[in-house]
This record gives sequence, C-alpha cells and structure tokens, in this order.
Amino acid sequence: MRIYKTRSIAADACKNGRVKLNGLEVKPSRMFHVGDVFTVRKGAITYTYRILQLCEHRLGAKLVPDYLRDETPPEQRELLELARLAGNGGRDRGTGRPTKKDQREIESFISSDYNYLLDSIDDDDDE
Repeated sequence: MRIYKTRSIAADACKNGRVKLNGLEVKPSRMFHVGDVFTVRKGAITYTYRILQLCEHRLGAKLVPDYLRDETPPEQRELLELARLAGNGGRDRGTGRPTKKDQREIESFISSDYNYLLDSIDDDDDE
C-alpha cells in the first residue's frame, strides 16, 4: 500500500523487525485483516496505520487514504519535522553550492582580510 517503494524492501523491513502488526513482529507472508493496526519503523520515525479495506492490486497514491488511515502520533510527526529541519544545513532552500565565481569572490575576500591582518601586525611590530 505504498508504505515502501518495492515489495522486496517491504519484505526486508519485515525480516529485520521493523514492521509490527498489533504490536507483534510479522513475517513478510503475514495476512492482514480489516481493522488491524500496524507500525512501520523508518529511520527514527515510527508510523502507525489502521487498515480500512483490503486490496488485491497496487493502488495509485491518491487512493491509499481509502484503504489506510494514518494514526501516527503527533510526537513522531515532530521528530520527522525536526529531522527535516536538521537536514537543511542552514542554507536557504534552492541556493545550492557556491558557483566558481562565488568561490573566487570568497577566496578574494578572505585573502584580502588575511593580508590586511598581516599588514596591521607588521605595522604594530614597526612601532
């Protein structure tokens, strides 16, 4: 149901104990039923879902809310938001890395400040 990108990734998650059904770890072959609650651990976040309906085939992303209800606790959502903010790295969105021109300007600025400091230290030594 689009929790994982592929079935093999979902099977690996089950084998590694990252998927629980009603609080118990499950095998990849485990059958789900309407009303079951399952949790999925992805990284530091634990998502919780309730099954509303079962489906025989893969669904489009827009149809998933008809079959699953996301019951993830708010504190887990806060962890997700904190992780998203921490990953930003302090750079404005879309600015990217400095271009070659920007890098030359930065190096020129730093070297001119460095030379200015050296000149001021030499002036102090002369006195």
